[in-house]
Amino acid sequence: MESVIAENVKTIIRERGLKQGAVAAKAGYDYKAFSNMLNGRKVVTDLDVVRIANVLDVLPGELFKTDTEAGEGA
Repeated sequence: MESVIAENVKTIIRERGLKQGAVAAKAGYDYKAFSNMLNGRKVVTDLDVVRIANVLDVLPGELFKTDTEAGEGA
């Protein structure tokens, strides 16, 4: 099962037309480690969330939003 965080990261990457490898590199991960996080093979820690959010220029809390929360206040 894919995590909400991973789903949101993938969505942001896709919507902004970014490359997963470029985001991984900017966040300080090699491609395989980042891919493992996004595909549920590695646990995403709180520090990972902060690093990824900084690269994507979003608040860390944005990565935790579910589908029902995403539409609120938008």
